[in-house]
Amino acid sequence: MGVPQSWTATPAAAERARSVLAAAWSCAVTADGARAEFVGAHTVTDDGRVLLTVEQDGALHAAALCAPRGEPHAVLEFADVAPVPVRHRVRARLRLAGWFTPEDGRLALHPTRIVLEEPSGAVVVDPEEFAGAAPDPHVGAEAHLLTHLADAHPDAVERLTRLVGPDSLHGAVRVRPLAVDRHGLTLRIERVRGHGDVRLPFHRPADDTGQLTERMHVLLNQASAASCPRALQRQRTDRDG
Repeated sequence: MGVPQSWTATPAAAERARSVLAAAWSCAVTADGARAEFVGAHTVTDDGRVLLTVEQDGALHAAALCAPRGEPHAVLEFADVAPVPVRHRVRARLRLAGWFTPEDGRLALHPTRIVLEEPSGAVVVDPEEFAGAAPDPHVGAEAHLLTHLADAHPDAVERLTRLVGPDSLHGAVRVRPLAVDRHGLTLRIERVRGHGDVRLPFHRPADDTGQLTERMHVLLNQASAASCPRALQRQRTDRDG
């Protein structure tokens, strides 16, 4: 018997957006009709403001100083890339539109419009909710956790597919861990043509590493007690033949 698929606990949009921002190492900036890529040049304040380090004699800094105060004139774009190699590795994109002001030798973005784009669609995030939200507590460790699970424990990933409905596994050729957060684990199910994602929710949120380890053990124990999906059995038979 698999995990009920009717309850799919997921982070709120503001929390997800803050997590994308917290994990991003690079960003693209469009301002004054020009677009530039920056790597390792931004930091994030507790309230979600982005501080960007740029050349003070550069075009972006000049455009920020000359633009009318309070009027949006810049867009920052961040990509959330899956740490485990899968098809279509960009899990989400975050766009912040607003205006820059100088702050301690850097440019501080004051966002007026925040859009989170995920495969399920685009969501406009309220700036106040964004400022008040916190990133997922596991955002810094997610890459290590997922790559370790995929590389060192492929048997555990296959066992977790027992919690997935047979319809979702039909035609599956590979299953990989795509994402993990305090609310659950997401698997990417790849087929010969196309792919799909399945959410395995935890029985309650995991707010620290110890709780996350316990929640994963619960899922694995549930999977061990479940029967092997017919779709996966057919896949094995085809592969072994």
